[in-house]
Amino acid sequence: MTSTTTILLVGHGSRNRDGNTETLHFAAQWRERHPDWRIEVCFIEHAEVLLDDGLDRAARDARRVLLIPFILNAAGHVKMELPAALNRARERHPQTEFAVTPHLGMGRQIFTVLQGQLERLMKQLAVPDPRSTGVILLGRGSSDAGANGELAKMARWIFEANEHELVDLAFTGITWPRLETAVQRQIRLGMMQVCIVPVYLFTGVLIERIKAQVERLQGQYPQVAFALGTHVGFDKGIFELLDSKVGGEGLPECRMLECDGCKYRELAEDGHLPDHRHTATGGDPPHAHDDGLAQPQTLHRSHSHQPA
Repeated sequence: MTSTTTILLVGHGSRNRDGNTETLHFAAQWRERHPDWRIEVCFIEHAEVLLDDGLDRAARDARRVLLIPFILNAAGHVKMELPAALNRARERHPQTEFAVTPHLGMGRQIFTVLQGQLERLMKQLAVPDPRSTGVILLGRGSSDAGANGELAKMARWIFEANEHELVDLAFTGITWPRLETAVQRQIRLGMMQVCIVPVYLFTGVLIERIKAQVERLQGQYPQVAFALGTHVGFDKGIFELLDSKVGGEGLPECRMLECDGCKYRELAEDGHLPDHRHTATGGDPPHAHDDGLAQPQTLHRSHSHQPA
């Protein structure tokens, strides 16, 4: 890492100041791990330092800026707002090279973090039979099917790696199902314990809402034991994931964002499409990025109790 390179960590931003403060604390801890790196922070919304200002600050006295979207799932913010802000920054700072890594995503490192969260919840419940213990991965929710599909992939991986009878997917907003619906279904199907794994980096309004929802559910279903996980931003796996994005000695070869250069995004920006939903125009086939993701809402393990 050269002294003329700035790493710009771009968080989502939260109306809850504590969430933004935690992001700043994370960056401070990351700097302690790499005292020679220049690490700056900005947010997409709900904060004092937003994208344009953050990019300008990062470009000061820097020959290169590496932008890291500190976001778990790629939706409109990552696919449209970040590339647009980068284009503006390149015009303002032609002497600076701007590169961008993919967002955090739902890969093996995030799976390891979530699996560790689930194992801690099972210990909290005194390690019950997984076949009578349901799991719910709880995400933010998006109008972007690909972003929701990334979480669906995690649900499948959790299902494959464990012996739980049910692994459900739920969201706190925008899309369906919601947490209450998933819990109701699991209890109807005989689950005696429910592990709820929030897929969030830091605290915020939605984390507080989840806590209130679980408290109500505990009152509605006193016969069921609930274990609620927490946000995972300070897990060592998150630091390691960011380290891998920066690379060992110097910067990695940075891939473009999923939609950086996508013709459908460009059409939307030029006003030829009302929005960027990857809708086909004319006789072209529908456009979709190859996520390789299905979007099941529920995973149900069918156990056979008959002798072999």
